[in-house]
Amino acid sequence: MTDVIISNGRIIDGSGAPAFEGSVLVQDGKIEAVGAVADQKAAKLPGLKRIDASGQTVMPGLIDTHCHLSFDDAGSNSEIFFQRRNGLSALIASYNARKLLRAGVTGLLDPDSTFENMIDLRDAIDANIVEGPRMSCGAYALITGVGGTAGRLIADEGVTGYYMPVNNKDEIVQEVRRQIKYGADWIKVHVTGIIPRQAHKGELCVWTMDELKLICDTAHDLHTPVMGHCRGAEATKKAAEAGFDLIFHATAMDDDALQAVIDRKIPIAPALTFQYNMVEFGKKIGTSDNLMALFERELTESIETMTIAHKEGVPLLTGSESGFSLVPYGDWHYREMEVFVKYFGLSPLEAIQCATQKSAFGIKMEGEVGVIAPGYRADIICVTGKVEEDLSILGNPDNITTVMIDGVEKDLSSPPKRKPIQGWRLASIGKQKLTREVAYGEAQAPEPPHIEELH
Repeated sequence: MTDVIISNGRIIDGSGAPAFEGSVLVQDGKIEAVGAVADQKAAKLPGLKRIDASGQTVMPGLIDTHCHLSFDDAGSNSEIFFQRRNGLSALIASYNARKLLRAGVTGLLDPDSTFENMIDLRDAIDANIVEGPRMSCGAYALITGVGGTAGRLIADEGVTGYYMPVNNKDEIVQEVRRQIKYGADWIKVHVTGIIPRQAHKGELCVWTMDELKLICDTAHDLHTPVMGHCRGAEATKKAAEAGFDLIFHATAMDDDALQAVIDRKIPIAPALTFQYNMVEFGKKIGTSDNLMALFERELTESIETMTIAHKEGVPLLTGSESGFSLVPYGDWHYREMEVFVKYFGLSPLEAIQCATQKSAFGIKMEGEVGVIAPGYRADIICVTGKVEEDLSILGNPDNITTVMIDGVEKDLSSPPKRKPIQGWRLASIGKQKLTREVAYGEAQAPEPPHIEELH
């Protein structure tokens, strides 16, 4: 391990403090000193590697707390459920992990994965077999027999893609213990799901309070935290009161749900980049106006509750929802910060703090990563430009010149270009029905996808 001095950069330390000019000294994989003290110590260490960060921002690496590496930019749940193969899925995920490094991501929480195979990728990264960000993982997402967010696509029992239904209390305890035994860092629960006949009501809470408490009690007894996919006030309130440690989305909260979260200071990862991309770029991919309006409401209706939660000290964590075609790997991991600034009123420095210091919670490394300060692990990136003045510069990998984890610089070269894999994607014969009007008259717009296919 080579000791390093990073000089002449503007440091954003991840604590929310303003940027300042100075140096960062890295020794034995940790930050030894910052500022003038770093320069003084470096002067006595002639063998140091030196990185000139002139014109660059030196900051903690980004942490993405909602990234599905095994999904491989899927276009639908059907593709994930029925087209994926275990070994190939893990191999492709390792390929995609390199894209995250190039995007400045040094840590990620993968909530659930096909075949639980991101536990294996995590271990391979930890063992230095493949290169990728630090990973913290869930296993299969727990659901009830009602299903998750894909309705009748999900089998009543057994694994479907990344889902595992548990149909009674004995199965809940058995599955939670099994996942922990096989290496899950977190237990993931789909607290809400869509019932096809009632899809117009949106996602509904599909668990009883006793069931949710049983999940938390079983996991917590084995020192494992619980995270929940929650859309709607009832689900968020129940999850908070049951003892969940992290809540995804938390949209459509009412006063009672918001207060339950505030009272317990439960971190929220809204993971609204998917919706933000749909609102801003839906026209370019043929999305219907009605669907774009639906996703925009999910953003705008969260403004008041997320703003209050932030002001009341609830940590907001950043998550891209990468794994789907609307949020492909490597392109959008910074963008949740833009959501926080535009919709929830955070300053850019506060948003950066959410993506670094606060999101360290998602990888279970609070106080160890996410801040540039003595004693922290040296998970550091160097970015050309002033990031706090334009967060979007993080979206161009060419602007990210250095990525290090534990003081070790990572390979930022582009991965080799992929070729098509037979049977990996759903075949398509077109986006439109070939009616006579399409064949001989003016083409009609493609039909919008079903809502169940978008979650």
